[in-house]
Amino acid sequence: MALLQIRNLTHYFGGLRAVSDFNLDLDPGELIGIIGPNGSGKTTVFNLITGVYRPTEGGILFNGHNLVGQRSDQIVSLGIARTFQTIRLFKDLSVLDNVRIARFAHVRYSIPEAMFFLPNFARQEREVCRGALDLLDAMGLLDMAELPAASLPYGLQRRLEIARALACEPTLLLLDEPAAGMNPGEIAQLMELILWIRQHFSMTIVLIEHQMRVVMGICERMKVLDFGETIAEGEPASIQNNPRVIEAYLGEEFVS
Repeated sequence: MALLQIRNLTHYFGGLRAVSDFNLDLDPGELIGIIGPNGSGKTTVFNLITGVYRPTEGGILFNGHNLVGQRSDQIVSLGIARTFQTIRLFKDLSVLDNVRIARFAHVRYSIPEAMFFLPNFARQEREVCRGALDLLDAMGLLDMAELPAASLPYGLQRRLEIARALACEPTLLLLDEPAAGMNPGEIAQLMELILWIRQHFSMTIVLIEHQMRVVMGICERMKVLDFGETIAEGEPASIQNNPRVIEAYLGEEFVS
């Protein structure tokens, strides 16, 4: 069974159709890309998967669970985490605290245990902190753990946002334009990081990205949206040479 199954997903904002009849079967371990012009419905698909919006029509199954009607926090607990187009860190908190906060999705102590610092609370707090530090170490951010998140360079803030998503212990990671605003060197590091995350954490990844170097370089297959409709899907080479995709999005310079 596919890890994620999306069938006939359609969403309207008033009379505007943002996504139309979107379908996807995503197997465990895949790394796929969703591309298309601004306003084509890519982020709306992520928002529908993660419970930000409820679809007008269609169904979403994740690991056998129906996601339609679930709250965002419930969907995170099922194993889906995401990043956003614009960085949404707690910028006044430390790098460590940004990751620790995400790990609290998995704590199992009561309010009285926290109020009175009972042993179960103390033990789980230590585990949360240790897990967050291990994740920062793996992501190359350990030396910055006590710094305010806002003090990090832009590329490292993007890396921290990914680390925070991983702290939710997902099996499916949704990355929304992680290369936005990065320079070529940072983009190369990001590509290596995404591939490493996939292998190290046995992660399934869906990537929205405008940087064709990224999606063409690391994605196994792609879906292309335009005005909410899927206009093409397949391997990067076929997408790169698809006349409809070239006309709607890529331009002639991407023809191989």
